[in-house]
Amino acid sequence: MKKMEFQYEPGRFFKLDDQQKLVAEVTFQTATDKPIYILDHTFVDPSLRGQGVAGQLVKAVVNKARADHKQILPLCSYAHKAFETKPEYADVYYHNPEGEKY
Repeated sequence: MKKMEFQYEPGRFFKLDDQQKLVAEVTFQTATDKPIYILDHTFVDPSLRGQGVAGQLVKAVVNKARADHKQILPLCSYAHKAFETKPEYADVYYHNPEGEKY
């Protein structure tokens, strides 16, 4: 798996191809009342699927959360599965014990 470099702007990591077309993106919101990122969307262009790009996008948010001392509430289905199956993400996995809706 080739490590991909992503661009960053507040609330998203993304990759553009040579024609400036969006080919990969993960988006997250900052909660207003808790120190968490709400990871709400992961997209990978069909031309890049099966190469581990979505996993690298989620890991970019995980690394940012660790650096910013925040946890992550994964709402998108891909990210949710990643958090359920990767014990190395447990330190930043916000389980939402109060059952709050976001």
